[in-house]
Amino acid sequence: MTPVSQAGLRAAIRALGLSVLPLEVHSSLRSFGWVDGGADAVIDALLVEGCTLLVPTFSDVYFVHPLLHQRPARNATSYDRILPPAPGADRTFTPDSNEIDVRDMGIVPATVLRRSGRIRGNHPVMSFSAIGPLAHDIIDGQAPQAVYAPLAALVEHGGWVVMMGVGLTEMTFLHYAEQLAGRTPFVRWANGLDGTPMEVQYGGCSNGFEAFTPVLAHLEQRATAGQSLWRAYPARKALDAAINAIQKDPYITYCADRCGRCADAIAGGPILA
Repeated sequence: MTPVSQAGLRAAIRALGLSVLPLEVHSSLRSFGWVDGGADAVIDALLVEGCTLLVPTFSDVYFVHPLLHQRPARNATSYDRILPPAPGADRTFTPDSNEIDVRDMGIVPATVLRRSGRIRGNHPVMSFSAIGPLAHDIIDGQAPQAVYAPLAALVEHGGWVVMMGVGLTEMTFLHYAEQLAGRTPFVRWANGLDGTPMEVQYGGCSNGFEAFTPVLAHLEQRATAGQSLWRAYPARKALDAAINAIQKDPYITYCADRCGRCADAIAGGPILA
């Protein structure tokens, strides 16, 4: 198997016209085949091309159970079942943390977190992280009650969403479209700096997001790097198309598993005081 070189990675970036742009990237390193230099080579290729790399760096290890007054209805969770001890009971998140759910996020986001100069958002369970010239501009607005602020900044800076060897079920950007289409983000809980549970915004189910394939098809640009198929979408146009699709047919996001999260999202999300 011929390894994918940094030159090959840079060629794919240039073929899509993505040089110097901020990019939200979802990736499977395995999809490339063999990358000479691994995840670091992918990151370096983007940085050499002048891109700002934005990745999800979610961390379920900071979840805690809610207090009695922190339990909104229609929140895609059951408050009556007996729960195991919360993984984050003795933890408090700060953006300096390198904790990440590697199995769900992938090796590229985990590698970004270990890089000097990376900026991580201030959200304990759904942080985004960025590296590159616009990292602060993209990340600094994220907060526990502003989970999708980095995606809003991506749009404002003319960014793109790039799927490297993964499908639309990985496109977190579509959750931002759900919010702008009128759905309230779900609520989960993590320890605040004072050690007590605080409410944080949280995403819904993405298992039905392949239904957006025809919605986004006219915007899609393709390239390959090794064995990895890259699909890229201009963020602002993709956002507008997804919002319009959700408002026309709220059930477009519904997965096939009689999903409570999907049902509560379609109904509008949690009922907040």
